[in-house]
Amino acid sequence: METTSRPAAQSTVSDSPAPGAQRTTAPEGKAGTAAQRAVDGFLRAPFPWYGLDEAFTGRRWLMQVGAAADGTVQHGAMGHGDEPSIRSEAAGTEKERFAVVITVVASPVRRSGDGTGVLDATTVSSAAWLAGSGLLAHTWPAQLDHSLRDDWLDQQTETAFELADDMSGPAWSALSLPVDGEPTPFHYRESEFGWVLAGSTRTGVHVGAYGRGMSAYGLAFSAVEDLGAYIPS
Repeated sequence: METTSRPAAQSTVSDSPAPGAQRTTAPEGKAGTAAQRAVDGFLRAPFPWYGLDEAFTGRRWLMQVGAAADGTVQHGAMGHGDEPSIRSEAAGTEKERFAVVITVVASPVRRSGDGTGVLDATTVSSAAWLAGSGLLAHTWPAQLDHSLRDDWLDQQTETAFELADDMSGPAWSALSLPVDGEPTPFHYRESEFGWVLAGSTRTGVHVGAYGRGMSAYGLAFSAVEDLGAYIPS
């Protein structure tokens, strides 16, 4: 994987909308302000966001964006279906059906916008690691003691990073899924916690996804034209 450090998810605020996205107004109050800031983070990105295509008719919601130290938006996640909970802490979570789609801008190693450092390259492996670690964040083996969860999560996250660094390894299989209507190759793997996949688009971004309860084989992705579909009315 070309990235030498793992991207951190941070919320950002901006006045410049991404191409094709519409600014929407969140409700007033503290919750509304937080929601608007989340929306603004997505609007700041100079690249297209990807989600499930129009064939998916369930609930959609915005999650979070990740930015470089200079504030440049690098990636973000959008949820589809049931909002996931930590699996062993909530009753009935085995019945959860969700897919989270992560968009990562494709970038070479470059100087940061503020000139203070170097930004790592982002590749399909970056999308695979973000997807793998995202799935783990909503997982906790039922037999694991609460006090050991952080140790387990650190260990599993390191494993996800190593797997993402070896996309040609035996843990991954090939899967072709539509992206903007075009068959696109993806790397795919399953675990006891759910599935993870990652691939690249023709629009200069990488797409990662993870989910549980929804088959990855029936998914299709498309560029998001209106963020309003991801914001509660």
